[in-house]
Amino acid sequence: MEIGIQFYTLREHCKNLDDFAETLKKVADIGYKNIQVSGVCDYEPEWLAENLKKNGLKCVLTHTPPAQLKEDVAKVCRGHEIIGCDYVGLGYYNFSTSNGPTYQDFYNEYADIIRAVKANGKKFMYHNHAKEFLKFDGKNVLEHLAEDFTADELGFIVDTFWVQAGGGDPAAWIEKFAGRAPVIHLKDYAFSDNFTQFGDNIAVVGEGNINFDRVFAAAEKSGVDYMLVEQDNCHGENEFDCITRSYNYLKSCGF
Repeated sequence: MEIGIQFYTLREHCKNLDDFAETLKKVADIGYKNIQVSGVCDYEPEWLAENLKKNGLKCVLTHTPPAQLKEDVAKVCRGHEIIGCDYVGLGYYNFSTSNGPTYQDFYNEYADIIRAVKANGKKFMYHNHAKEFLKFDGKNVLEHLAEDFTADELGFIVDTFWVQAGGGDPAAWIEKFAGRAPVIHLKDYAFSDNFTQFGDNIAVVGEGNINFDRVFAAAEKSGVDYMLVEQDNCHGENEFDCITRSYNYLKSCGF
């Protein structure tokens, strides 16, 4: 397994192409070799391919804006081919049991897109938050997705923090999706007595309370290829300092 960095963590440093290019260099200098593109400025695939090569980086996954997926799936997949990326990810869907949208709404909105991604030679990857543990017709969203789409149509980006926030066991869900979760997000969960919403207690990997020994063992057993550090909220700390500490922790674990 290889480690990498989710660029959503660094979104404030990627608001234009010059800053994005500098951020790519900085993560390479820390030691990261793999990235996920998410939350960054607009870019042309050729530009990204050039800057990845310049810094010895590989893009293994994206979170692609829904508008782009709905406008032209084939174009999205061609762009992924240019940057050498196999996985087209969706970062968020706002499920609700009170006023919608429901799982059926998601299916109606994305089923054709998911299958079109496969038809264009790539794989659709779904990233969970806590809301995927809401239940519709007796099953949570992740269970519905696993049943309604085949393994070659849809994979899962298991996010350790959000599984825990939803009441699940991160290692158990990685094992549940064995063979369907080639990329996962490593995000730690720290106790805080003053957080007001989920996300306020996201921590540097290794500085919270998630049992990462079990996560790593489950990932190895289940065929995970890439484990990507993500920290949505660095709580006023420098983002590069945070991802460096996560990197150093993972290196100390043998990755």
